[in-house]
Amino acid sequence: MTAKLDEKLVPIYQDVLHRNPGEKEFHQAVHEVLETLGPVLVKYPEFADKKIIQRICEPERQIIFRVPWQDDQGEIHINRAFRVEFNSALGPYKGGMRFHPSVYLGIIKFLGFEQIFKNALTGLPIGGGKGGSDFDPKGRSDDEIMRFCQSLMTELYRHLGEYTDVPAGDIGVGGREIGYMFGQYKRITNRYESGVFTGKGLDWGGSRARTEATGYGTVFFTHEMLKARGDSLDGKTVVVSGSGNVATYAIEKCHELGAKVIACSDSQGIIVDEKGIDLKALKQIKEIERRRISAYTEIHKDAKYVEGGNIWSVPCDVALPCATQNELNASDAKTLVENGCIAVAEGANMPTTPEGILLFQDAKICYGPGKAANAGGVATSALEMQQNASRDSWTFDYTQKRLEEIMIDIHKNCYETAAEFGSEGNYVLGANVNGFLRVAKAMTAMGVI
Repeated sequence: MTAKLDEKLVPIYQDVLHRNPGEKEFHQAVHEVLETLGPVLVKYPEFADKKIIQRICEPERQIIFRVPWQDDQGEIHINRAFRVEFNSALGPYKGGMRFHPSVYLGIIKFLGFEQIFKNALTGLPIGGGKGGSDFDPKGRSDDEIMRFCQSLMTELYRHLGEYTDVPAGDIGVGGREIGYMFGQYKRITNRYESGVFTGKGLDWGGSRARTEATGYGTVFFTHEMLKARGDSLDGKTVVVSGSGNVATYAIEKCHELGAKVIACSDSQGIIVDEKGIDLKALKQIKEIERRRISAYTEIHKDAKYVEGGNIWSVPCDVALPCATQNELNASDAKTLVENGCIAVAEGANMPTTPEGILLFQDAKICYGPGKAANAGGVATSALEMQQNASRDSWTFDYTQKRLEEIMIDIHKNCYETAAEFGSEGNYVLGANVNGFLRVAKAMTAMGVI
């Protein structure tokens, strides 16, 4: 079950379904935005006349290409790659590259569509885009990953540029992969255009705090939601799905703000440590040794590992889904509410199903959607672009302070927009409408393009 669309928006959504068959994640993302825009068209009828919504739902450009590469045994593999340049009304396309077997056009379009509004919410001059490939980096050697990245960039480079399209990392793409892609871009173009990629290493143009930014930003947003209700993170118990980059640094910032994270997960199972997750041990296992999270019990014998376990069954005050899309369904949401959860903020992109979102909203808990709660990553990427453009380098503390200020502003704008449109405390509406208005007004000013 999902919320009903305003009658003026039904034909727009039906057209999206017709023009993009089989792309269920994209359909879900579009519906989730459209269901909040009815009041906007009442206040701004000119957006309907100019078909702003229809234009936003159609990417400006979609690039699909093959990526042939050779493994260490000499066998040739062929993967498929994508870059969807969705909307550039506010600035150059900005969004990560995802390497994962689940990647297909519908996934990239859903991510790119979300990125339009997420990037708009930051208040920084960046448009929305996304890319990726069905290549799986797990189990591959550094040389194999390098050859794949070089083959991918041999095609993609022609579509990139610091004033055109600026990729970053996502699932399966970290500093190693960014380095290989940037190196090939530099080699082909004969330009050291550091602003064309973000998420770079600190020694060659990267931003301090970028690694931590998405996780930190999610926790900053959570803290602001609780503050708006006269509460805080201090003393709260938290569960965080995932154990990758976003989850790890969400755990770190939760601990710094006085909360205790008692559970995290990977694709195989969950770890529950009632004493609080040992961040040093987690980083050693996941970032250095690249092992499964089950190894945590080798260090902490009193922790519990549950193979195939459901992290949302662990009672908590705050839940932070930081793994992947649609990981938290209606049954999970019901369990969290019944166990006394008071806040949910999304560190991943669209991790909660529509049915789960409705349950959270009906229960009146603080619910922060990904396009607002996890905007810290792309915000810090834009800060990295600023540093590259000015040939500057900022300290970790200064960058983190800028990140915190941006997340506070995002929360404030979402909260105030929701109240303006008669839905105080509805961060889904607040985020969608605030982001949409920024893009729509820019598109209106630029005419029919």
